[in-house]
Amino acid sequence: MMHLITKAVYPVLCTLLCLLAIQPKAQQKTDNKPFVLVLGTAQDGGYPHIGCERACCKKVYTGQAPAGKTTALALVDPLRKKWWLFEAGPDLPYQLHYFAETTDHVYPFLPEGIFITHAHIGHYTGLMYLGREALGASSVKVHVLPRMKSYLSSNGPWSQLVQLKNIILEEISETDLLQLNETIQVQAFTVPHRDEYSETAGFNIITPNDRYLFIPDIDKWSRFSKDIRTLVDSATHSFLDASFYSMEEMKHRNLAEIPHPLVTETMELFSKHPLSTKNKIHFIHFNHTNRLLWDEESVKQLQRQGFGVSKIGEQY
Repeated sequence: MMHLITKAVYPVLCTLLCLLAIQPKAQQKTDNKPFVLVLGTAQDGGYPHIGCERACCKKVYTGQAPAGKTTALALVDPLRKKWWLFEAGPDLPYQLHYFAETTDHVYPFLPEGIFITHAHIGHYTGLMYLGREALGASSVKVHVLPRMKSYLSSNGPWSQLVQLKNIILEEISETDLLQLNETIQVQAFTVPHRDEYSETAGFNIITPNDRYLFIPDIDKWSRFSKDIRTLVDSATHSFLDASFYSMEEMKHRNLAEIPHPLVTETMELFSKHPLSTKNKIHFIHFNHTNRLLWDEESVKQLQRQGFGVSKIGEQY
């Protein structure tokens, strides 16, 4: 009898486990206001991280933590049924399909344009999927700062995307306020980072009701020519670099070579600000070692202090 019950229940259990493994579908907005949808939160190497055999990545294999996709945001205009993508990392194919499923396929599969911050693998290498070996896209606008444009134009395989017109490079500058349509604007600015191949951009996204700040990669706030506290104050939502939580997780690496602002440093910087300011900050771009990517209790502790942790599927 027990054997028969087990045989009957087994398919149901398999179905439930499969459903749990799928990324949760974002709750649909019911108004026509532009919004931002999180498509990825992990640092360039993704999660689980290649070659990592520590507890942080083993959690994925035992089903104790969600798999992470490289950092990306979708800017969505429901009224005009248009959308734009910020970052095109190696998880681009998944993220395009996830966006389509999440929004019930009412938007074009490809965005109106893609904004790239810089030439590190988690931010631009997904462009390769637009080429002849994969999608064979036509004239997808890619908005980049001057050095990034030069890098993509002059180096293969990216230059082939340009030559075959899979992508059209649209140069932007810090002095321009790019008008995406009648109501949405984007302004780029440079941030200090390891600029081996290109400069590094941050973005202000301006809609009629909200202002979004996006800085997924930066060296240290003290090296930034702008005051991050002022930028956060002027934004409605701020997505800020949270590659590493604290020094403890990176004892095996020289942080002088990868000087991101620690989450603890950013929290300290805003410690005397009101809760209304802290609520604007949504940490993003987590290295696989960052406990906020896989430890729910650490997430709750941070949230109790007023800060947010970006998760795939969340809308702002």
